[in-house]
Amino acid sequence: MPVYLRAIRGALRRLNTYLSRRYESGVAQGSPMPVPLMPQDLATAREQLQQLDLPEGEARAYFAKHLPRLARTLALTPEPKSSGRILELGCYLQLTPLLARWRGYREVWGGYYGALGETRRGTASVQGEPFECRIDLFDAERDRFPYADHYFETVLGCEMIEHLLRDPMHCLLESRRILEEGGRLIVTTPNVASLTSVARALHGYDNPQLYSQYQTPRPGAPTDTPHVREYTAFELRQLLEAAGFEIESLFTEPIAELAMNLPMWNFLEEHGYNTALRGEQTYCVAVKRSALPVTRYPKFLYSA
Repeated sequence: MPVYLRAIRGALRRLNTYLSRRYESGVAQGSPMPVPLMPQDLATAREQLQQLDLPEGEARAYFAKHLPRLARTLALTPEPKSSGRILELGCYLQLTPLLARWRGYREVWGGYYGALGETRRGTASVQGEPFECRIDLFDAERDRFPYADHYFETVLGCEMIEHLLRDPMHCLLESRRILEEGGRLIVTTPNVASLTSVARALHGYDNPQLYSQYQTPRPGAPTDTPHVREYTAFELRQLLEAAGFEIESLFTEPIAELAMNLPMWNFLEEHGYNTALRGEQTYCVAVKRSALPVTRYPKFLYSA
């Protein structure tokens, strides 16, 4: 085929994609895809988060973009009932101050990637009121977490598991070890089987992972690990159950800026495909049950 014909066909395909997405955006509000219930304190969680004192720049931009997820996560975090100790893995100090100020935890700890044994001081403020917590550095895939057994009532592992390179089960099993019996692990992560992922795969132009980019290298700047592996909501359930957790709640919800892909739910329903758990963001609350069995290397995730 002549080069100019290939170019014309390529242009027509791109135009068709553009027009179909415009159409999808227009009819998206009529999509019957079920969305999770909005708990009463979700609006309050959002209001609490908006009281954070944030500098201009990347931190504020990240916060504004992810505010719906942060509010949902904060609303999912249970109020303390026993030790009052909570650990936030991958601590970014945005949810963190509200765990004490609003949720009422007496001890708030942070964990972040770094050399085992090193610590740093995390600081933030809410309406001028200072907040400080200790952030322990360690490798969540290799190191024994620097905490005693059964020490925490709640552990947050938010937007973290998709970045793990080698051994996500190690992270989950260590989280289980440091949780008290009946303690909760809250995991949030992108959903690789979302309506957006399906639409991208069918169009064929974009990667199905919600975030598939590498960080642009800059001299002297630390390099963050990209999304190594995004999970379906069903895989996340399997993974947490393999780690000896009981699933208390598991749901997905759509991301507003990707609403153009909501009609894909209708496509799946009309053609007999599974329509459950198709939002772009997955949330899971899992409860530690010591009596449950543990599968150290679940076959769906680890090779022999």
